[in-house]
Amino acid sequence: MPKMQRLTHFARQSALINYCSLIIFISLWQLQLSPHPQLSAFIITALWVIPLLLPLPGIFAAKPYTHAWANFILMFYVLHAVTLIVLNDGEQGLAAIELIIVSVCFVSNILFARLRAKELGIKLKRLSQVEREEHARYND
Repeated sequence: MPKMQRLTHFARQSALINYCSLIIFISLWQLQLSPHPQLSAFIITALWVIPLLLPLPGIFAAKPYTHAWANFILMFYVLHAVTLIVLNDGEQGLAAIELIIVSVCFVSNILFARLRAKELGIKLKRLSQVEREEHARYND
């Protein structure tokens, strides 16, 4: 397996640190900083953290595809943070921290996935190429 270049390694470290930071921050937020007044803090925390745990083995293994699809999960946290920033005066600060962590993690994941895939020779076809191939396959 090819050795990681410096920028690739930096992107991976940034993705790892921010992904784990998000897990820790969400846990602290739901358990200590602002627990839900009527619901169990442990259940709410589990509901927020479990989706983040799904891609964790692939992220630890430095798999480019896992870093890429983990961003789909992160979009829920972006939506959560932006919604709270707009609608909830009491948790705007916490939501802003969440948005910053998620944003850095999102960019780091994209950067790592692109750079590492290039280093490993993994190449996805462009959509136009896929369309041409499908058109040729089904219309000939």
